[in-house]
Amino acid sequence: MELRDTAEESAFRGALRAWIVATLPPELTGLGTRHESLELLREWSRALAAAGYAGLTWPKEYGGGGGKHSEEAIVLEELARADAPQHVGAIGLGMAGPTIMVHGTDEQKSQHLPRILDAREIWCQGFSEPGAGSDLASLRTRSELRGDTFLVNGQKVWSSYAHIADWCILVTLSDPDAPRYQGLTYLLVDMHSKGVEVRPLRQITGDADFNEIFFTDVEVPASNVLGAVGNGWQVAMTTLLHERATLGFALTGFLDGHVQRLLRLAAAEPQQSESWLEEIAAEWAQLQALKLTAYRSLGQLDLTGMPGPEGSVIKLAWSESNQRVTKLARQLLGPEAVLDDGFWQYQQLRSRANTIEAGTSEILRNIIAERVLNLPRSR
Repeated sequence: MELRDTAEESAFRGALRAWIVATLPPELTGLGTRHESLELLREWSRALAAAGYAGLTWPKEYGGGGGKHSEEAIVLEELARADAPQHVGAIGLGMAGPTIMVHGTDEQKSQHLPRILDAREIWCQGFSEPGAGSDLASLRTRSELRGDTFLVNGQKVWSSYAHIADWCILVTLSDPDAPRYQGLTYLLVDMHSKGVEVRPLRQITGDADFNEIFFTDVEVPASNVLGAVGNGWQVAMTTLLHERATLGFALTGFLDGHVQRLLRLAAAEPQQSESWLEEIAAEWAQLQALKLTAYRSLGQLDLTGMPGPEGSVIKLAWSESNQRVTKLARQLLGPEAVLDDGFWQYQQLRSRANTIEAGTSEILRNIIAERVLNLPRSR
C-alpha cells in the first residue's frame, strides 16, 4: 500500500481543498449533523453531489463517479480537516444505496439512488431492537404479507437520523416458524407512512442523534421488498459489509482534527500542559497508528473488493481514543472548559456515545477475538 498520494490523487486532493474553501458556508463549519440546520445540510449535500464528491465509488450508471476508494478516503479526510460536515445522507450513501444496487429492482434503483445522492431522501437503519441489539437473527419486528401489502408491527432502537429520515432500511421477521436466519425479510419503508412513530433518545449533550422507531400496523407495499421474501439475512449482510468500507478515514480524520486542536491548546497553556505531555504524545502516536491501519484497510479493499477486519479494529480504538483526547482537553482547560465556546465540553459529553454506537466496545472485542484472532467463543 502506497502511503503517499499519487500525482493523480494529489491533484484530486488539491482541487477538493480549493473547492471546500470556496464553497463551504461559514455557518456549517463545525456543525456536524445537528438536525436544527437540516436544510443547510441538505444544500451542502446537494453541492457535494453536484461537484462529484458524493457517491464517488458508485458506478456511473447509478449517478456515481465510478471512482476509486482512495478518492473517497481523500474526501472524508479533507472534510474532517476543514471541519466541514459530511453528506447528510451517510446511511443512504454508505449502506442503503449500495444494498439497493446489489439487490434492488430496476424500479427501486431509479426511484431511490438519484434521490440519495442529492439528499432529497435521507435514510435510517432499522436493525437493532430491544433484546436484539447485537443478535440480528433474534429480532421480533413482524411483517405479515396480506395480499400485496406487508403489515409491519414492532420496535427498533438506536436508529441514527430516524428523526430526520424519509426512508428506512428495515429487517423484519416474516416467518417465525422458519429456521434461524431464513425467516427474515428486508423492506424499504417510507418513514412518513401512517403508523410510524419516532421517539428521539435525548443524550447527555441535549441532542437526540439516536431514536426509537415504533411500527403499528404500518402498510408497506410488497414491491418494497429488497431481495426476496425470507432472504433478509443475506441482504442485511450486504448492508453491514459496506458499513465499514471506508469508515476508518472518516473516524481518523475526525480524531485528527481533535488532536490538532489539543496540540494548539497545549501550546497556549505551556506550564499547565507540561504534566500532560506524555499523554498528549501517546494520543498523537495512537492517531498515527490508526491512520496506518486505515490505509492497510484500504489496501485490502482495493486488492479484493472486500473490506477486511481493520474497520472493527479502528472503530474500537478510535472510540476510546476520542474519549481520552476530549478528557485531556477538559483537564487542561480546567473550569474554563465550560466558560469558553463550550467546544470541548460538548465533545467530551458526545464522546460517551462513541463506545456504544456502531457496535459497543464489548461486542467489537468479541468480534475481533473470534473472527480475526480465532480465539474460542465466549459463549
